[in-house]
Amino acid sequence: MLAKLVPIRLDLLLAAVLTWLTVATTVSHGGGLGWDAYALAGLTVAPIALRQLAPVTTMAVMLGALTAYSLLEYDGLPSAGVGILVGMFTVATLRPRHVAALVFVASAVVVEGAFVRLAGTIVWSEVVQSVLVVLGAWVLGEGTRRWAERAERLAEEAARAVADERVRIARELHDVVAHHMSVISLQAGLAEYVLDTDLPTARQAIATVGDTSREALTELRRLLDVLRVDHEHDYQPQPGLAALDELVERARGAGLAVDVAVTGEARELQPGPDLCAYRVAQEALTNVLKHAGPARARIDVEYGPQTLVLKVTDDGRADGGPPGPEHTPHGIRGMRERAELYGGVLTAGPLADGGFGVVLRLPMNEVAAR
Repeated sequence: MLAKLVPIRLDLLLAAVLTWLTVATTVSHGGGLGWDAYALAGLTVAPIALRQLAPVTTMAVMLGALTAYSLLEYDGLPSAGVGILVGMFTVATLRPRHVAALVFVASAVVVEGAFVRLAGTIVWSEVVQSVLVVLGAWVLGEGTRRWAERAERLAEEAARAVADERVRIARELHDVVAHHMSVISLQAGLAEYVLDTDLPTARQAIATVGDTSREALTELRRLLDVLRVDHEHDYQPQPGLAALDELVERARGAGLAVDVAVTGEARELQPGPDLCAYRVAQEALTNVLKHAGPARARIDVEYGPQTLVLKVTDDGRADGGPPGPEHTPHGIRGMRERAELYGGVLTAGPLADGGFGVVLRLPMNEVAAR
């Protein structure tokens, strides 16, 4: 509310100063004029105090006062037309263009009438000059309105960017939680199953649960810290294909046999696409652990001259992939949206000879760090 009161108070101060100057000027020029002359002169600027609340009405009152002042054949032009210029600027700023056009025509007619009455004849140079002055106020107001609209549009785009970033963080949280909780669940079940018959295996499973849970908490803290700009923490950088071996070892620790093959000349990727490839591999392995049953997975990474291809396949059950479209496969949808963000394409579906496959293709000109 205070932000709105400040400009209104300034308008009140401006209107008071201009009214005082206008009346004082009229007194010095007119001598023994009646109270009506002073009142009309004051009304050519005093309504400026309400220009932001009712710009068109304010302009109408000032134009009416100037018209009456001229028709009563008082000498001089009250306030030198400053009130009309301020009013024209305000209407152009706060009202639609067609309203401003109508107000401009009315202002030009009234101002020209006042000049003609003062001069006693039509001086075309003064006519053109006065019209251009009013036109300048309109153009300035129109430019200010466009600038305000552009600033508002940029603010909306910034808000949408923040919302998109929050969606990205939510996907990150989904990937982290889904993968690590899948490993924890499997290892906890294994520990419970062999606790009485194979104590070393149970201990190893429990240790894996501890390590995985700590890794999950570290990544969750890192992601949540993105939303807290008032503190700085030293977290590890976002994972990428360089951490693929660690991801594979965790999957193997959860009981999934995984083979990895890399072809082509491996090179460093930009952080965003690198994270994209890592998360796709992570989500695909998580789906194998959750849906494929007893299976063997394979990861193929191919660094082509223009395209990075990442394939994650398994030989599990024929229905071992994520649920069908009718069940809203959020993991597959998230991987596909993540790939599209970097100009890539992701396909996923059952394989002809059984199992399930996920294929990610990213353009190298988007991901190669040069």
